Amino acid sequence: MSKKPIKLDPADGLVVGAVGPWATEKHDRLRKYIQASHGARAKFLPPVGTGGASYIELYSGAGRSLITGTNQIIDGSAVVAFKAGRDSGHQFSEMHLSDLEAQNSSALAQRIKALGGTATSYVGDADIVVDQVMNAINFRGLHLAFLDPFNLAQLPFSIIERMLRVQRMDMIIHVSLQDLQRNLDEYSRVGDPTLDNFAPGWRSAVDVRQSMAALRAALIEYWLGAIRSLGTHPATGIPLIVGERNQRLYWLVFISSNPLGQKLWNDVQNLRGQGSLF
Repeated sequence: MSKKPIKLDPADGLVVGAVGPWATEKHDRLRKYIQASHGARAKFLPPVGTGGASYIELYSGAGRSLITGTNQIIDGSAVVAFKAGRDSGHQFSEMHLSDLEAQNSSALAQRIKALGGTATSYVGDADIVVDQVMNAINFRGLHLAFLDPFNLAQLPFSIIERMLRVQRMDMIIHVSLQDLQRNLDEYSRVGDPTLDNFAPGWRSAVDVRQSMAALRAALIEYWLGAIRSLGTHPATGIPLIVGERNQRLYWLVFISSNPLGQKLWNDVQNLRGQGSLF
């Protein structure tokens, strides 16, 4: 099978990814939260604090993406985050950015450098890289992680569990409803590891003998409960992002142990009165 041709951004000659038009909604919420939380970051940055304020992505892509079916190239989430932090007046003191593909990590690092920033780059599976990132950050700092995997198989609960060992770790997590709707029947079969990794222990707590819609809701509620058991709390605002044909695509789940972080997220997450979880 021939490989897909590599597409380049004519503006800088570096590789670009491919995204749907709805990616801009994720980016809008990420941008708004980073802007709104600049005061919290300031407390951890010189001259006030020394712990630092880091930004983390484990599925970062190349930093620029072509919107499918168009000629429009937009900033990727890590570039959006860098610009939002810089423009807020309290930029991140560190960026830890990783992708499974070396060419994506390299392109992103070059793009951040061209903007006047620096980033620590990683290449590899998120479940492995997360330990490298956790070893690199200052546990006394303030951290924001944006987890944007393609599907549930790429989001094992162990990643969330390891990241939340840091006291001040805020997280924005893309949970693919589309993947869950398309593949729940397959994923719920004994022997398929996807849901066992995504929500360990779910089989002993969720009745699989119910409708797909009810099973899906029960599974996500179990997953949210597992996060709460780690001593932190998902925010009540969990926006549902839909596609051009109103197809249900994914949720954005915000996690923080700080009530201020949850308040800021709830203030910025609903862009146009959209629906929420379930």
